[in-house]
Amino acid sequence: MAGRLFGFLSSDIGIDLGTANTLVFAKDKGIVLREPSVVAIHTGTSKVHAVGLEAKRMLGRTPGNITAMRPMKDGVIADFEITEAMLRYFIRKVHTNMSMLVAPRVVMAVSSGITEVERRAVKESAIHAGARYVYLLDEPMAAAIGVGLPIDEPAANMILDIGGGTSEIAIISLAGIVYSKSIRVGGDEMDAAIINYIKRAYNLLIGERTAEDIKMKIGSAAPLKEELSMEIKGRDSVAGLPKTLSISSEEIREAMADTIHTIVDMVRYALERCPPELSADLVDRGLVLAGGCALVKNMDFLLKEATGLPVIIADDPLSAVAYGTGAVLEDLSTLLREISS
Repeated sequence: MAGRLFGFLSSDIGIDLGTANTLVFAKDKGIVLREPSVVAIHTGTSKVHAVGLEAKRMLGRTPGNITAMRPMKDGVIADFEITEAMLRYFIRKVHTNMSMLVAPRVVMAVSSGITEVERRAVKESAIHAGARYVYLLDEPMAAAIGVGLPIDEPAANMILDIGGGTSEIAIISLAGIVYSKSIRVGGDEMDAAIINYIKRAYNLLIGERTAEDIKMKIGSAAPLKEELSMEIKGRDSVAGLPKTLSISSEEIREAMADTIHTIVDMVRYALERCPPELSADLVDRGLVLAGGCALVKNMDFLLKEATGLPVIIADDPLSAVAYGTGAVLEDLSTLLREISS
């Protein structure tokens, strides 16, 4: 009876703690929060001014006494205290909306490439932020579960999750990871490449938000049937004045080329490390793409050309990892014993 009552008072949640965005999945409710992993703090006191979407609007626009920052860097915690404050805000926001009376158990997806020290830091941050227990789940496994891959079958499933700070690939069979690799290259590095290209080619300074907008609107991994262009605004680094210019998708593709080729090389290396029997499975099953950068135009086409495998973009690549944590919540005792850290 006490156990049943405890279940009513508490509600378990899954958290996709990403470099760019954080998503929270509540058991029996689905995704209840989706906000940028950004915190605005008062410079002098380090007091939190805003978190999430409100803080992201402040990136590059804050007065001198407020700093908007991302406490996650390359899939790991760069600032422990600010990450803890951000998690506390998100957990309390969900907690208030769901009227939970007991601190929740949390399944949290983390980069498969982080160290044991970094894993402990994530757990401690979540516990200090209000979690009762914290279970860590590797992001590639969470993404594979979230997109509905039959991971428990004795056959190969291959998932590529391209996020903001990291790109992760895994080959999964019998609910275990046969091979995985994580590199600290992702959407943020593409944004930085765009910023550097436009500064070098046009002496125009733009911010992170503008670069991300360019990437999603006209960025592509391979040539488009009809090339695109868009108008961008920034500050002329020579004259120091506001300036507007038009750029093309060909230019942005060139700017992002090195980053994208690094990801392609990682996929090729994973295929070289794959056991022959599982390689045969991949000829039919192919590669599934998840993560925000799966939406970069022609990313699937480029990977298909580079590997010769079928490449499928997940139905909701941005939410795949969060849905994976949600699936684990449905059967904590079984799934966590098999695949959690």
